[in-house]
Amino acid sequence: MDWASVIANPYLQNLPFKIELNKWGKILMSPASNHHGILQSEAVYYLRRKLPAGRVIAECSIKTDDGVKVADVAWASADFMQRNGEATPYKEAPEICIEIVSPSNSRGETDEKIKLYLAKGALEVWICADDGTVSHFSPDGRMTHSTLTNESVNLQYK
Repeated sequence: MDWASVIANPYLQNLPFKIELNKWGKILMSPASNHHGILQSEAVYYLRRKLPAGRVIAECSIKTDDGVKVADVAWASADFMQRNGEATPYKEAPEICIEIVSPSNSRGETDEKIKLYLAKGALEVWICADDGTVSHFSPDGRMTHSTLTNESVNLQYK
């Protein structure tokens, strides 16, 4: 199965799951909680405030070497948007890709997504834990803060 087929399939519309494809075209689904959605909206709000010149994308599909992965939130510069427009899925990763860790995600899955997004050109991958704390990664490894926002990001909300 390819990504266009997933998007067009009426049975896969409006599911309370994040859908991805592995490299063999097999559908992978992860259930999302309301807590996950709240953290996702906090990430969108944070990026809109800190990096207003770019575009924030929720549920950003990216064609990786392991199939189509969907970053919970991404930030794309004007240059990225000019090169890629609204292609679905993107053939390269936006500058920032954010994954909000769900209880169903293993450490191995999270580590793999970091590698996949960076391999497709992301400058930073942020991993948001259940409590809203964010770990930042670049092609050089773990960072103490985001070089694009110049601060250590925390998406905790009250």
